[in-house]
Amino acid sequence: MTDIQIYPVATKADENDFIELPYRLYAGDPHWVPPLRSDVRELLDAKKNPFFDHARLQLFLARENGSVVGRISAHIDELALAQPAEQGMGPGTGNFGMYEAESREIGDALIAAAEDWLRDQGMTRSLGPLSLSIWDEPGLLTKGHDHSPTVMMGHHKAEYQDWIEAAGYQPVKHLSTWELDIAQQFPPLINRIIQSGERSSRIVVRKVDKSKFAEEAATILSILNDAWSDNWGFVPLTDREIAYAGKKLKPIVREDLIRIAELEGKPVAFMMTLPDLNEPLKDLNGSLWPLGWAKLLLWLRNPQVRTMRVPLMGVLKEHQGSRLASQLAFMMIEYIRRASVDHYGASRGEIGWILDDNQGMIAIADAIESNINRCYTIYEKTL
Repeated sequence: MTDIQIYPVATKADENDFIELPYRLYAGDPHWVPPLRSDVRELLDAKKNPFFDHARLQLFLARENGSVVGRISAHIDELALAQPAEQGMGPGTGNFGMYEAESREIGDALIAAAEDWLRDQGMTRSLGPLSLSIWDEPGLLTKGHDHSPTVMMGHHKAEYQDWIEAAGYQPVKHLSTWELDIAQQFPPLINRIIQSGERSSRIVVRKVDKSKFAEEAATILSILNDAWSDNWGFVPLTDREIAYAGKKLKPIVREDLIRIAELEGKPVAFMMTLPDLNEPLKDLNGSLWPLGWAKLLLWLRNPQVRTMRVPLMGVLKEHQGSRLASQLAFMMIEYIRRASVDHYGASRGEIGWILDDNQGMIAIADAIESNINRCYTIYEKTL
């Protein structure tokens, strides 16, 4: 007879067990990309991660007959609580995430513990998985288990979908990534739209300037918080969070892969593209020692990758839904496509995630002949 025990993470040893579990559970999965343990530890560190400026978290571990067999997080984001309920977050909404379990029975016990903690904190709704915020790794992978995720995207066991749904959770939102062959030219119509924009004296699409990194990051944040403010699940990024993200991403930021579009001298849109860091990370098993640091440093000097990922794109709300918005998007995508192929040897692009009701972005993805390759589902349950 098994004895499943669920208890809150309270010690450094507990935290180590929490971090280590996935490395064992996914050891036989060729498509899982082990994150750097140091990155996971920093994600959970309230002294380093500015998410905790406005959030509180409790981690839980499951043990069965003395062995660690599962984990889950329960957390509450005060900025999310302040958002309109009709946009997906709002008052009374807490979150769970970082869910891993060896069996449905263990998963049920972990979910129950997370729900109890959320109730004790006054929450009336559980939304997840979010690991940890909507800006980190949102959703459970429900399509695309047959290939590896790109940088900053999650990978989960296929059976988790049935377990979470059996625990009473209902899908509330689907997020998709779209892949395309970037070695090929875009359709003639798209090229004509791009050429029309290039002839306009009102439009400038420029590279970012890393020598003015803080200023450029502030410009992108301003556009992002405006462009995404009506989206489902939106939670504004704080100045400290954007500075923190910029510092983390700076080693893989390339000026020709991030573009800002200006209309009559005013920044109105941006597109951020990252070389797929998961490609060099995949064989490091979550550690830079003894020689992983040298391999990663060499790759960072001149990243040559198969895949480029577009994690973020935005157009100011005043221009959304217009022909100009699509034109600027196509121009940025094309300029980054050329740089990706010519300078980094890439042949594949991945855009997303994209919300299932974001008709503008879906139309752009369709127009450049991309296809959905991975789907992530966010679930909700009334507590």
